Amino acid sequence: MTTKRTKRLNSLLKEVLTEVIREDVRNPNVSSLFTITSVDITSDLTLAKVYISVIGTDEDRKLTLDALQSAAGFISVFASKKVTMRHFPTLTFILDTSVDKHMRIDSLLQKIESEKQSRSQDDAK
Repeated sequence: MTTKRTKRLNSLLKEVLTEVIREDVRNPNVSSLFTITSVDITSDLTLAKVYISVIGTDEDRKLTLDALQSAAGFISVFASKKVTMRHFPTLTFILDTSVDKHMRIDSLLQKIESEKQSRSQDDAK
């Protein structure tokens, strides 16, 4: 169960981490087409899972995820300067594939709908 404080911290970390990655991380492997979809900090505030979505190929996603994971310490240092916390959480970056799943489901539903329409037109003839 997330408390009000944890929800506020998740939201704040999401904004700060996005800003730090966009402005301070200079790794060419980090795609500019990324979004931090959510941050999930543990109740003891020691670990934070950062879910990212990357638009591009599977290789772009892997390169971006690897680059962010290797720069996690660097990102933590810069983010800790913008957020006042006694101990800044250890960051773990995780690829969020929910957007891809939603797009796949949507395309399947559209395919089903078009098939229904073609069958109803065939039945009307």
